[in-house]
Amino acid sequence: MKPNIQQKISIKNRRAGFDYTFIEKFTAGIVLVGTEIKSIREGKASLVDSYCYFRNDELYIRSLNISAYTEGNVYNHEPTRERKLLLNRQELNKLKKKMQDKGLTIVPTVLFTADSGYAKLEIAVAKGKKLYDKREDLKTKDLNREMSRKFK
Repeated sequence: MKPNIQQKISIKNRRAGFDYTFIEKFTAGIVLVGTEIKSIREGKASLVDSYCYFRNDELYIRSLNISAYTEGNVYNHEPTRERKLLLNRQELNKLKKKMQDKGLTIVPTVLFTADSGYAKLEIAVAKGKKLYDKREDLKTKDLNREMSRKFK
């Protein structure tokens, strides 16, 4: 009999890298219920349009879509419910101070499973990019791609 080896799951928010400049990154745990972890292990989650906010000195994520588990029957979860993020008090205070600056937000970047089997979320303090910043990024990406093709 083969040992049960869990595969690493990593779900990325590619849109966030295009729309925001990341200033600082943190890794947070997520409070999940019932069948949510099973859906994440199947890779059925989406970080698009999700964001983090503070409520009562605690950090929550809203619009993180974890699809319903196929085998879940009546015990299934609500796909887009808000979930609490787990950070220590020093990190929460640091994030709260950063949020007081104008134009900064907290954006989820990667949802992954750790070695321990728990689901973790990488969040970043981010500043929104202007249109000309986005164009500049696309130009540098294209130049780098062309350079790598020429040198291969």
